[in-house]
Amino acid sequence: MAGKTIAENRRARFDYFLEQTFEAGLALTGSEVKSLRNGRANIAESYAAVEGDEIVLVNADIPPYAQANRFNHEPRRPRKLLLHRKEISRLIGAVQREGRTIVPTRLYWNDKGMAKLELAVAKGKKAHDKRETVAERDWQRDKARLLKDHG
Repeated sequence: MAGKTIAENRRARFDYFLEQTFEAGLALTGSEVKSLRNGRANIAESYAAVEGDEIVLVNADIPPYAQANRFNHEPRRPRKLLLHRKEISRLIGAVQREGRTIVPTRLYWNDKGMAKLELAVAKGKKAHDKRETVAERDWQRDKARLLKDHG
């Protein structure tokens, strides 16, 4: 179970320049943990927002757990992220002063079996940067193919 990825935001690397990463814990309910253990979650459209002196994960989809009946959770509720105070102030400063975005990149289980979220401080890409990323990815694929055929 350790190091196993639950959900990944692959689109983040395409839409943003990822600068610095942080590992954050999540304040979850029991039915959310059970649903994550089933391997069902989506962080593709989610983002982290500053609310007061806290950082909150917004719009992450953890589907309801079937056996939890009336004790189930709201699938897209805001979830508090657990970080050290210095990390929180660093993230708040990056968002407010530098105009950066906090993007979740990966949701996974750590060595102790705790659900962790990898956050990245990111700067948005312009359209020409995205085209450049696509061209670079295509060139790497073609180069690998050529080396495999002729190498």
